[in-house]
Amino acid sequence: MNYDLLKEAMEFIHACYRELNKTDQEVENRLNEIDIQIRNQGFYEHTSIELEYGAKVAWRNSNRCIGRLFWDHLNVIDKRHLNTEEAIFDALIEHMEFATNKGRIRPTITIFSQKAANKKVRIWNHQLIRYAGYRTEQGILGDPDSLAFTEACINLGWEPKFGKFDILPLVIQINDNSPKMFEIPDNVPLEVPLRHPNYKWFEDLQLKWYAVPIISDMMLEIGGITYTAAPFNGWYMGTEIGSRNLADDYRYNLLPKIGSLMELDTKSNISLWKDRALVEMNTAVLHSFKEDGVSIVDHHTAAQQFKKFEEKELEMERPVTGNWTWLIPPLAPAATHIFHKRYNNEIIKPNYFHQPKPYKLFEKSQH
Repeated sequence: MNYDLLKEAMEFIHACYRELNKTDQEVENRLNEIDIQIRNQGFYEHTSIELEYGAKVAWRNSNRCIGRLFWDHLNVIDKRHLNTEEAIFDALIEHMEFATNKGRIRPTITIFSQKAANKKVRIWNHQLIRYAGYRTEQGILGDPDSLAFTEACINLGWEPKFGKFDILPLVIQINDNSPKMFEIPDNVPLEVPLRHPNYKWFEDLQLKWYAVPIISDMMLEIGGITYTAAPFNGWYMGTEIGSRNLADDYRYNLLPKIGSLMELDTKSNISLWKDRALVEMNTAVLHSFKEDGVSIVDHHTAAQQFKKFEEKELEMERPVTGNWTWLIPPLAPAATHIFHKRYNNEIIKPNYFHQPKPYKLFEKSQH
């Protein structure tokens, strides 16, 4: 008998059923069912209601996320019954299309079967949509963050295209089987070409970014049960693209180029060229997404929304946990209330957790 699992299940069921206004009798009946399931098979299975509640509350408990005001609007898609890579791929395409919603982005999670003695599903991709990175004689081309995964895809037989913004294939693995690779149809990912409201030269840079960030390599833990494949998304905060993906010197590193085109003195820190280039990069991202009708939020609005989330949680007498270093936006953080507060970074479950990169584990198993 797995008493640790039973203990976590009991804690979860009590919290879940209390919040959903279930009766004591319903709690007792459900715990009896779970007790029998754990005794007979070593694990239990969540009902649809428990799964939906658990996924939503995992978002509410995500210490790094500034967008938690909308936790209760998460669309939960239950795909636990799928057991082939092809069916899982189809479900991932469905997720992308449903979440993208022609630009009116819907927060969504698709949950595949739980990790059990004889079952484990992994999606190798960090995000369902992500750009490739290549090592070339001229330096790195594309997204440096994707170098290792791109090489893993090439080793599996993917044909590299050597562009700056090549969408990587999806790689799905069930148990210790060889992974299967699938190309995402061209018409599925929505991408936003970036332009600036004032600088016409910005368009000539031919920059773009994908509309929906769908994290696909984290695991979801609910009441002691682990879901190793549960891709989820909200919508972008502009700084994630403008201050990080395109600006970090270990990513696309575009600030020197932008600063130069703005005719700023990029040789002197006193000119604050990086700050000015960052503002215009972020302006371009927000302007382009808004003009194309794609959901996005600026960091000041996101901080105001987080303040509202804090107030609502206080009303419900729930503690607000948070990771301050992640909650402060990477642009003008001192202009938000978050910068001037401190948060308890305690991890509360249900929650989303990082797990080892499956392609690295697979490489080791092959040697």
